[in-house]
Amino acid sequence: MRFEAGGENREIAAMLRVSERSVERWRRQWREGGHAGVASMGSPGRPRPSDAQMAGVERELERGPLAQGGLTSGGRRPA
Repeated sequence: MRFEAGGENREIAAMLRVSERSVERWRRQWREGGHAGVASMGSPGRPRPSDAQMAGVERELERGPLAQGGLTSGGRRPA
């Protein structure tokens, strides 16, 4: 690991194409928790919608664009 070898934050950041702040954070986590401290936990991403939320989205999609205030197939708003 570059941390153990004494690599500079700047060099590690350039090699990995990340910010120096990320490397600083990783180095601190490595000092505090060793290899486990820097183990990837995956992308945090956004929370997944619940089944109930997805069912609501599906109901609204089934109602169609006009129910949502969308345009008709001719590109006009309904009268």
